[in-house]
Amino acid sequence: MALNRRSFLSVELTEHPAPIRPPWSREADMARCTGCAACVEACPEAILLMERGLPQVAFGRGECSFCGACAEACPEPVFDVTRPAFTQVAAVGAGCLTLGGVACMACADICPEAAIRLRPRIGGPAVPELAASRCTGCGACVAICPADAVGMQEREAADA
Repeated sequence: MALNRRSFLSVELTEHPAPIRPPWSREADMARCTGCAACVEACPEAILLMERGLPQVAFGRGECSFCGACAEACPEPVFDVTRPAFTQVAAVGAGCLTLGGVACMACADICPEAAIRLRPRIGGPAVPELAASRCTGCGACVAICPADAVGMQEREAADA
């Protein structure tokens, strides 16, 4: 980084992904959230945290067990348990160890829905592939990945 007036005063804008909201809630539902953090306190997996006064999921801490404690604890009409829990699905990124020739099966082994399968390939370890239709968005694969190569993306982008 150059240390001059121009670089000091310039601002580099980076695009941040939208936060993942608690299960059965959507970004539009956050208008009704009062920021009381009852859902955060109720989560037995401790994967919810408050960021800018609103709850969001931190899958790096663990997976969602879909217990419903967050929805039960919320005093406002933020959660709707009649719809799918998450709009996001897992996405294996370019930093995956298998793409670098290292055999790793952590994401496939931990996936409770078998949404991540390992496709054999000649001359290297099997590569993980996601069946988006099977993925519940629980985040188990995100927390377990030793290379931080697994993230979440909107379901529509995964199906495209």
